[in-house]
Amino acid sequence: MTGLSGQIRTAEGWAVEHAVLTVTDMSGQQVARVVANSQGSVATPALPPGVYTAVITSSGYNPIAKTAQIGSDGTGSIGHVSLVPVEGALELPPPGPWTIDPAHSSVVATARHLGIASIKARFPELTGTIMVGRPVEQSSVHAEITAAAIDTGIKMRDDHLRSPDFLDVDRFPTIVFDSTGLRQRGSDSWTLSGLLRLHGEERSIDLDLRYGGYSADPWGGVRAAFHAETQLHRNDFAINYNAIIRAGVAAIGTNVKIELDIEAVQGSVLPDLEV
Repeated sequence: MTGLSGQIRTAEGWAVEHAVLTVTDMSGQQVARVVANSQGSVATPALPPGVYTAVITSSGYNPIAKTAQIGSDGTGSIGHVSLVPVEGALELPPPGPWTIDPAHSSVVATARHLGIASIKARFPELTGTIMVGRPVEQSSVHAEITAAAIDTGIKMRDDHLRSPDFLDVDRFPTIVFDSTGLRQRGSDSWTLSGLLRLHGEERSIDLDLRYGGYSADPWGGVRAAFHAETQLHRNDFAINYNAIIRAGVAAIGTNVKIELDIEAVQGSVLPDLEV
């Protein structure tokens, strides 16, 4: 038997998954704490009859406190609770497909060089789709990068990075990411989990994701912006080139920082523009 139950929604009526309902008695003692499911539903175990305080919280939203009455059968309801975003929080992009715009997006990989400096490599050929869901935790991302398009600004180095010592682009022409989950950490910050297929290997990774908002563009479309970062260890993807220049120092470091700045256009097709 359930005790105190309710539905947690946004002002637009979307379910707020992972919202937390905390119930305290009149002395302030916590008697229950439950997390909303994917439909925004919360339900505690049966509670003794009486008056309680119900507090609903969720990242990016203002908390709400309500008085709740539990009847003689041990049940009660807080009804439908609408959460309001915290002041300054960015409005989420509308649901549906969004297409990554490679002309206004960048993928940069940074590795240590000689133990004292950094090499930055750009991957300009990027395609993909972001499917924005409701609740937003049901969103998904699919992206593909052309490995051979790697660009450090020096042709000899780029050719080496394309070779079997590194990306081996003739055998593995495409780097692919497919998301597996999305978890909100703050009003504009998220953890985007997924599978990365690189150099014939597949590994689970987490991206630190920040959402920059969405707005109309000059060409009659709507665009959303995202920034994401993660750290990769290239040995995890069987990229084991390890030329040593001196004791304990590799020519190219094994840890690689990945930074993505993404603009996505609402819809499943990119418009013909662009500037």
